[in-house]
Amino acid sequence: MDSHAILWPYDERGEPGDFFYARYGHPIVAEAEARLGELDGGTAVLFPSGTGAATALALATLRPGETVALAEGAYFGTSRLFETLSRWDLRYVEFDQTGPPPPGTQLVWLEAPSNPFLTMPDLESAAAYPAPVVVDSTVATPFGLRPLEHGADYVLHSATKYLGGHDDVLLGVVVCGSPEAAESLQTFRGRTGISPAPEPAALLLRSLRTLEARVRRQTGTAALIAERLAAHPKVEIVRYPGLGALMSFDVADGDAAKRVETSTRVVVNATSLGSVTSLIESRARWEGDRVPAGLLRLSVGLEDPDAIWADLDQALANA
Repeated sequence: MDSHAILWPYDERGEPGDFFYARYGHPIVAEAEARLGELDGGTAVLFPSGTGAATALALATLRPGETVALAEGAYFGTSRLFETLSRWDLRYVEFDQTGPPPPGTQLVWLEAPSNPFLTMPDLESAAAYPAPVVVDSTVATPFGLRPLEHGADYVLHSATKYLGGHDDVLLGVVVCGSPEAAESLQTFRGRTGISPAPEPAALLLRSLRTLEARVRRQTGTAALIAERLAAHPKVEIVRYPGLGALMSFDVADGDAAKRVETSTRVVVNATSLGSVTSLIESRARWEGDRVPAGLLRLSVGLEDPDAIWADLDQALANA
């Protein structure tokens, strides 16, 4: 049967083989999972999106009445997810991830670095806490950080971002520190139907071949751009942790941010991050008062560094 098949015949004894129905597993998905597991040093389970991965992990790990300690300032969609799950009596509290988790929580959810505030978690304190630890390492990528080596139990990636890298893949992945945890998550995935399709998994495999080269170039360019932004008179603050290619910076107010994001020509005014294309947007349009009105999130792509900077410089003239 071809690579797009969703079912496979039983063997000559009438028994299912490794693959029998795509909701429970597919050879292309399995190949992508093997590669992702190698990158992060664990056992990977693929999902149709980053939020799908987060949803499955939360529901498979927590019971009603339990509480997540969520990194303050982490990706806005994660807190929205936990707000939605509150109707099932799953709770969350936000905390400063640069310090230890708060007591009385059953799952610690970190982000390395946080998006869009770019704080880095205290992994040592989190690992010492008596609860499983999840690290959303979407921004760091496995070439910036391998959280399982620092005591985390799970690594989460929105594979749509750097792992996919070309704005044509919608996938998420959880990499588990133990095979038993991965098997439990795979069972949950099959039973709930939060299963990935083979086509995006094939595109992900394509992208993983260039991941290290892309990330290293993007990181080098980001360090240069962050340095130049910090010296610009229209920029009030730059947040960049020194790894990865995501940063945020503030201009005077929301109106100034709007003028900047709509004035770029090389850098695309769009949401998301981790693409080969540089992207910029005002996060207040989505997050409201949770972020400063003048905060702009910048994801650095593969364009010529001087071209990126010249574009930002001319756009900042309008701030």
